[in-house]
Order: sequence, then structure tokens, then C-alpha cells
Amino acid sequence: MVTIHPERHPEHHRQDTAPPAEGHADGGPDMVQLLTPDGERRHHPLYDADFSAEQVRALYRDMALTRRLDVEATALQRHGELGLWAQLLGQEAAQIGAAHALRPQDFVFPTYREHAVAWVRGVDPLQILSLWRGVDHGGWDPHEHNFGQYTVVIGAQTLHAVGYAMGAQCDGVVGTGDADVDTAVVAHFGDGASSQGDVSEAFVFAASYNAPVVFFCQNNQWAISEPVIRQTRVPLYQRAAGFGFPGVRVDGNDVLATYAVTQRALQAAREGQGPFLIEAYTYRMGAHTTTDDPTRYRSSAEVEHWRARDPLARVETYLRRTVGADQRFFDDVAAEADELGHELREGCKAMPDPDPLRIFDHVYAEPPAELVAQRDAFADYHASFEDA
Repeated sequence: MVTIHPERHPEHHRQDTAPPAEGHADGGPDMVQLLTPDGERRHHPLYDADFSAEQVRALYRDMALTRRLDVEATALQRHGELGLWAQLLGQEAAQIGAAHALRPQDFVFPTYREHAVAWVRGVDPLQILSLWRGVDHGGWDPHEHNFGQYTVVIGAQTLHAVGYAMGAQCDGVVGTGDADVDTAVVAHFGDGASSQGDVSEAFVFAASYNAPVVFFCQNNQWAISEPVIRQTRVPLYQRAAGFGFPGVRVDGNDVLATYAVTQRALQAAREGQGPFLIEAYTYRMGAHTTTDDPTRYRSSAEVEHWRARDPLARVETYLRRTVGADQRFFDDVAAEADELGHELREGCKAMPDPDPLRIFDHVYAEPPAELVAQRDAFADYHASFEDA
């Protein structure tokens, strides 16, 4: 079991709209960081990993493409093609690093913002857009990708994740020593969800049953308009100690550190060492969703402060200065992003409207008479417009 030393000076100050003081903005002295905002490589005594040039290029590519997915989806919503969109901007490193640490047999329970994790798990991004367009309720098969449907009920997916992890224990796929069999589960949630009772209950059950689940909290500093300091007086990762399992804070804008920490936590869970809490310390550069106006509750100075810690920029600097990636690589990624953007725009607009009567399908195995009557009445109502 990994021993994590808690911060000795927790944040007990009131957060305002000015840029956080140095040290707090960087997550404090115990935050794991392997790549600084300036692109300098660091090493950590507990959480480290060796990365080939090819691996770093792959991480950068996925971050760049999922950022383009986010930008295009935001534009589509602004043009009336999507009903809503939950923006990912600024959190690419946290999600891509965590997703790359997964093995095929691991299962992920997302919130409604894990677009980058879905990308790495092979979910067609158009299937994500179809959900936000209202064409369906999520078009991908969770068992095909080992990636669950999006959960809008805040914190509920943490309970689902613990239940699945306990099921994996019952199935005998934990602690066998076989890398192709041993399974772990990841539950994604945000700093706002950490105040929900479901999350606390998930921690209790996971600890009580030593479930192989990694709780991955993306602390993006804002729960819609509520700053994280209003929800907790100690760093979120320290909450794990109260439930009896390890917790660690990682630089969520550092894809290398996020990968290394998640890889170690997942491996411990697969071996039967129980749950683990990761707090990915990051920042939501965009709005909570496209219905939100963040300028009403945070300053441009704060946003610019975090823009200097952009997760893509630091990897690009590292690739150019240390790994030796040339301009052709970045041009190729940019061209691929342009092609993805075109496919998303055209594919979204080409989606057919769903049959209105589909809302009655798959509700009951044997529909009761009352539901059948409602369906027939709804069908007659729509038919009344055919001659109009």
C-alpha cells in the first residue's frame, strides 16, 4: 500500500477572483508533477514512468484531437446544432493521461464531460454528439468499449463503479497475477460531486469491501459558479484518509504525471490492494456547459493565470525541445484535427431526427395498457399534423 503524506499547510483562506497565490495555484508541495508548465521533465520517487518519444507524441495527438472535438462541439451548439455541450477545454491532460493508463479489461464510469476518455476508449465522437443533439440517449455499447454511458446525476456513477468493482471481485478477476485478466474500475467525478452523499457512500462501500476502484476526481476549481474552497477546507485527496485508503494529488495539466499516478493506482487495484483516490488538480478553461457564463463569477486574470499552464503547450514545448519532434509532426496533427472537425460538422448536421414514438420503446419488457394508450394518443396527435 502506498503511503501518501498529507499537505502540512492546507488551504484555509477564502478564494476570491484574483489569481491564486503561488504554491496554491501549483497544487502545493505534495502534488505530483513530472512535466512543468515550461516543459521541463521532472522525476518523482513514488510516481514516475519512462516515456518513449512515440508515447509522448501519441499523448499529444490525442490531446490535440480531443481539444478540436471540444471546440467543434461548442461551435455546433452555438449554431443551434446541439442542444447543450459540456466543455472539456483545459482538462485534456487529466483525461488523456488517465485513459492511456487503462487496460482493455478495465471499466470506466464517466460523468458527462469525459469526452477525451471516450475518445481513447474508441467511442465514435459522433455518438457523443448524437446524445447532446437529442437524437438518442447515448449511442455506444458500454460493453464494446468498457466505457459506460454518460451520467448527468451528479455523483451517481461512483456507486455504479463500486458495484461493478465488487462484481469483478465475485467473478475472480482481481488479484490473479494475470495481466490480461486482473481488472480495475475507474469512477470519474468532479470537485462539485465530492460534496454529494453518493460519493461518500461509494467511498464507504469501496473501503469496506476493498473494491478495486480508482476514484478519479478532476478538480477544475469550479462547481458551476461555486469555487472549490467553499466546499472543502482541506485538499480533496486528503479525504481518502478518513475512509482508510490512499489518496494523492496530481498535476491534472500534466499528462505524464496523470498517466504515471493513474497507472500505479490501477495496478494496485488490480492486485487486490483496494480503492484509491486521485485528485487531478486542473482548471476548467471554458464554461461549465454552454448555458453557463463564467465571466459572471470569475475574473479574466484568473483565466489568464491558468492559461499559462495550458496542458497542450507544455507537451509541445517538451516535444520540440527535448524529444525532437519536428514541425512536420505538428502540421500532420493539425491537418488531422481539421479533418476531424469537418467530419464532426458534416456528420452532426446529417443526423436524422428520431422517431417521436421511440420514447415509449424499451421502458417495459411488456408495456402496461396505460402506456400503450399514451403511445397511441401521442401517435394520433402527431398524425393530426400530416394534413396541415
